[in-house]
Amino acid sequence: MALNIVLIEPEIPNNTGNIGRLALASGSKLHLVKPFGFEIDDKRLKRAGLDYWQHLEVIYYDNIDDFFSKNKAAKMVFLSSHGTKSHWDITFEDDMFLVFGKESVGLPKPLLEKYSSQLFKIPLYSESIRSLNLANAVGIIVYEGLRQIK
Repeated sequence: MALNIVLIEPEIPNNTGNIGRLALASGSKLHLVKPFGFEIDDKRLKRAGLDYWQHLEVIYYDNIDDFFSKNKAAKMVFLSSHGTKSHWDITFEDDMFLVFGKESVGLPKPLLEKYSSQLFKIPLYSESIRSLNLANAVGIIVYEGLRQIK
């Protein structure tokens, strides 16, 4: 039982470190798509991931095209505050790819348009915020996926 966490152009090392720790704890693989907003050896990344990073399965991609060319046959869902369907509607499967965008702007508009039928959001119950922290959002989605496929 495994899920694939995909971060498209992550910008904040602490978030990526925390998501790496979550990936290891949940038995998931972490896919990181460049460019990054930090250096991969950033001490904030390592502090958030603590000493777990060396145990984590991380796959790096040079860019979005590289990611999609290497994962053509993968079952994917995309998470965005622009989604119209709730994450409760995702039918999770083993080895599914959960794709998240960068902290500042989310997923690129071309991906939102191309994969609109696979686009989901986490419901927010306050109009005072526009989105959740990336690491929190990944945690919500991964553990709902594990609950469903377990």
